[in-house]
Amino acid sequence: MTTAGLTIREVVARTGVEAATLRMWEVRHGFPSPERLPSGHRRYSERDVTQIAEVVREREAGLALHAAIARARMPRPEPSRPAAEGSIHAELRRQRPGLAPHLLPKRVLIAISHAIEDEGGACAARAMLFGSFQREHFYRFAEPRWRDLASSARCAIVLADFEALREPPGAPVEVPIDCSEPLGREWSVIWDAPQFAAMLSAWECPGQDDVPDAERTFESIWSIEPKLVRDAARVACSIASRSAPHVTERVAGALAEHAPTTTGSDTSTLANLTNRIVAYIGGSRSRPAPPPSAAE
Repeated sequence: MTTAGLTIREVVARTGVEAATLRMWEVRHGFPSPERLPSGHRRYSERDVTQIAEVVREREAGLALHAAIARARMPRPEPSRPAAEGSIHAELRRQRPGLAPHLLPKRVLIAISHAIEDEGGACAARAMLFGSFQREHFYRFAEPRWRDLASSARCAIVLADFEALREPPGAPVEVPIDCSEPLGREWSVIWDAPQFAAMLSAWECPGQDDVPDAERTFESIWSIEPKLVRDAARVACSIASRSAPHVTERVAGALAEHAPTTTGSDTSTLANLTNRIVAYIGGSRSRPAPPPSAAE
């Protein structure tokens, strides 16, 4: 562990936030998240100082603490990597260089997407739910299914090339995207809830005009790691905030209320989700296709 970094006394001097307040924020909101020396003493980074100062500014502007923390923690695109700003997949790869994507055909992505949606719907009420559909007509095929999912969700946001922002009652908020941007090639499903967390993010490989639709390939990552799921939710929220800031401010606050955790066994969660994926793949030739999911 590195011994470099700022002491809590130095952070207090630079931000004006008292040490007791910093400790309280850390316990209640998981923010900031300093390193700990073997002695137990905290060491803060320059990024921590920047984010703490931003929280102070947002609080002075009248924002609630949890929303101010959420806004400060939202991913900020690096000047040298502007494409990540409009891409869930690229931003996750940037944040987690060790992630190993796999090339998967569309039929497998459908199975993973439906498995996440089914397992989440079965065990996780009050979820924060995001879907990236590329085109509006893909979402319209899946809309009845997503309306059902949204009925028990804490919030639900879908992104596609909608003509305008819409907030239909009892349904996901429809946030328009520009399909010329990276998100126009992406397929994502993000389910973030205390009882169940899972995400899928995939980028459609170029040059597939002559490939059969079911065999189109996507560079894909999926996970049940709560921290990665929360990171994906924050990126999706940040992208949606460009078109729907009044909606995403509430969502950002919810993302900051609790640290990303799940109940039960990760092994059990993975087994349940894998069984659903296998059932969808194995049953696809013997029963009608399930309703479409993201980016179908």
